Amino acid sequence: MSPVPRPILEAAGLSKIFKGPASVFSKPKIVQAVDRVSLRVWHGETLAIVGESGSGKSTLGRLLLQLLSASEGDVFYEGRNLRQFSTEQMKNLRRDLQIIFQDPFASLNPRMTVEEIVGEPLWLHNIVSGKADRQARVRELLTTVGLPAAFSNRYPHEFSGGQRQRIGIARALASSPKLLLGDEPVSALDVSVQAQVVNLLENLKQQFGLTMIVVAHGLAVIRHMSDRVAVMYLGQIVELASTDDIFDQPLHPYTQALIASAPLLTPGVKRPVPLLQGDMPNPSSMPSGCRFHTRCAYATDECRQVEPPLETVSVNRMVACHRWSELQRDRTSALVPPPSAAFILRRALFEQASQSRLSSSDPTSTLTSTLGTRP
Repeated sequence: MSPVPRPILEAAGLSKIFKGPASVFSKPKIVQAVDRVSLRVWHGETLAIVGESGSGKSTLGRLLLQLLSASEGDVFYEGRNLRQFSTEQMKNLRRDLQIIFQDPFASLNPRMTVEEIVGEPLWLHNIVSGKADRQARVRELLTTVGLPAAFSNRYPHEFSGGQRQRIGIARALASSPKLLLGDEPVSALDVSVQAQVVNLLENLKQQFGLTMIVVAHGLAVIRHMSDRVAVMYLGQIVELASTDDIFDQPLHPYTQALIASAPLLTPGVKRPVPLLQGDMPNPSSMPSGCRFHTRCAYATDECRQVEPPLETVSVNRMVACHRWSELQRDRTSALVPPPSAAFILRRALFEQASQSRLSSSDPTSTLTSTLGTRP
C-alpha cells in the first residue's frame, strides 16, 4: 500500500485580525483580514490566490510564510507546525521558503549593489564560503534570470522595473528554496515585461523543481502559470478548484464576476453585463451571512442570514455558496443577471457625455447635419 502524499504546506483555520487606533470616544476598529482559511499546497504545483484589492490574499501569503503572525490557526511545512518554531528555527527555515515582493522599486536596498543584494542570502545561510565563490554564484544567478553577469556591480536605480524584478527573483533563488511565493510579482510591470517575467518563473519552476504560490489579480497571468486557483473575498476562500475548472465552469457568483470582468481581446465583441456591481464592504464591518450577498444578484434571505460553508463539490473542488447547484442548472441566467437601475443610469449618462464630446470635436458635424449625407 503506497503512503498517503503529504502536502508541502498546509494552513488550518488561519485567521489574522488587525486592530486600528483607539480614541477617547471610540473603540479601536477591528479588521478581519483573513478568516479561518484552510488549504493545502502540494509538491511541485503552482497555487494561485486571486481576488480584488482588499480581499486578504497578500496577507494570507505572508501568513503562510510566517512573515506575519497569525491570530488563530496553524501553518504546517512538511508536517511541522511553524507557529511552534522559535525565531532561530524560523531563520534557518527561511532558506526553504522565499518570497518575490510586488514592488521591485521598494524591495531592493538602494544603498547596496546587486552583488550584495543577491549574495546576502548566501552569506546569511552560510551557503557559499569565501568572497570569490560568492561573487561567482551571484554572477551565475544573474545569468539564470537573464541578466548580464557584469551588472553585479551596479545599484538598483540603474535598472528598469523588469530588470529589478529579475534581481529580486535571483535573490529569492540564491538560497535554493523549495517553495517560492510571488506576491503579485508582475503587477507593477509593463504588459510586455510581465510576459517575460511570467515565462521566466515558469522556466525556473521546471528547472529547479519549485513549488509556487502566486498571489495576483491578473486572470491572464493566473491561467497561464497556475495548476489550482483559490478565489478569496473579504478574507475567506469562496472557491477552490483546478485552473481549467475555475475558468471553464466557475461555480461561485464572485468567481463568475471576476472572469466576466476580464478585458476582452477580440475587437468588436461586446462583453456580457458584468455581474460585479458596487464596492466591497468595509472589512471592519462585515456583512452578516454570506459576505458577497451585498453585491450578488442572486442573494436570498438565507444568503443574508446564514454563512455558507466551504463544501466539497467534487474531487479537488470546493465552493462556499448556498445556491451554486441551482445557478449551475440555469447557466444562462447565472452569467447574465439583470443590471441595477443605478448601473443603467450611469451607463446612459456616460454614453450621452461621450456623444456630446464627439459632436463638439467634429468640425463637420454641423455641416453634415445641415446638408444631410452626400449620396
